[in-house]
Amino acid sequence: MPGVLPAGSPVPSDGSLPPAALAAAGSSGFGVYAHVPFCASRCGYCDFNTYTPSEGVTQAGYINQVLAELKLASRVLKGKRPVSAIFVGGGTPTLLPPAELGRLLEKIDATWGFTPDVEITTEANPETVDPVMLKELRSAGFNRISLGMQSAAPHVLAVLDRKHSPGRAVQAAQEARAAGFDHVNLDLIYGTPGERPEDFAASLQAALDAGVDHVSAYALIIEDGTRLAARMRRGELPYPDDDVAADRYLAASSTLESAGLHWYEVSNWARPGGECKHNLLYWRGGDWWGLGPGAHSHVGGVRWWNVKHPNTYAARAADKVSPGVGRELLTKEERRVEDIMLRLRLAEGLPLDLLDGAGLAAAHRAVEDGLLTLAEDRVILTLRGRLLADAVIRDLT
Repeated sequence: MPGVLPAGSPVPSDGSLPPAALAAAGSSGFGVYAHVPFCASRCGYCDFNTYTPSEGVTQAGYINQVLAELKLASRVLKGKRPVSAIFVGGGTPTLLPPAELGRLLEKIDATWGFTPDVEITTEANPETVDPVMLKELRSAGFNRISLGMQSAAPHVLAVLDRKHSPGRAVQAAQEARAAGFDHVNLDLIYGTPGERPEDFAASLQAALDAGVDHVSAYALIIEDGTRLAARMRRGELPYPDDDVAADRYLAASSTLESAGLHWYEVSNWARPGGECKHNLLYWRGGDWWGLGPGAHSHVGGVRWWNVKHPNTYAARAADKVSPGVGRELLTKEERRVEDIMLRLRLAEGLPLDLLDGAGLAAAHRAVEDGLLTLAEDRVILTLRGRLLADAVIRDLT
């Protein structure tokens, strides 16, 4: 009901959830996200909740702090809810020893258990892994890895403040395959100032040559407070161009689909079976518990978020209280609107029964305008619609 937990409501010190949320927990799938907030250096475009060694944080004892939150989560959820997907992100998770990350996986399994086909992903910067470490990560239980490639062009990597060499991401992807990872993803960023069409074409080809079964490609977004934003304000670099971004997206779609990677979400392409289960859990409205500083969670219609700073998070762990700093109970209407916003981004499309009268009328107009296609009981974005996805979603909600 509206107003029970307005946005920003305090989280009980024991992390307890309303009975209705507990009853619904895991009914649409259950996953775990674990945030590792450490980076060796900060990329110029990044505004994620990350910290470098010069910022007064330490990696020592970090997994024990996360395990304290996991213990609290176990008390809150009371019982087994098999985990279908785990995603360890950051930051740079691979700055931690594989044995420590493996200890976290073991405790999650002991707490809730895994489904037989559980997907366990770690993010990694290409320069932080080598063949030995990749084999250790695979032995620890990880079966999927997502590597931050961004570009194969040296001058583009320089603008983004990426530290790895142009060929390192491809090499790391090949090493991950050799280490036995079932699924390997490469992340690309397009639209960086100074990137030429041939630069992005070479990046796409390099990703394909790496033999990966998943590619994510995102337009560069300039976030306030980043070094890149400051450089653009000073006039050192031009701001990204929307028309250029659209051209890059069309190039990505054409190249990747021609190579057998189908789009399954606006910014993600995969070979059949290579889709990221954890992200699909988000887009389909499932539940997950987010562990770590700044992590967000969603269980049974309740969303909450943790304190951001690692030192504050560590203090909460030492005091054996929830690291949650705010939460909200989503109304039925809010959940419907979020479903529309997320599901329309998927190639499987949006069920028409999620739309109200105004939304249905907008959907039919979008079909007439060539932005959506109608397939039985759902609508699906066309290629042109994917370029204008945000506008289409606004009209439908």
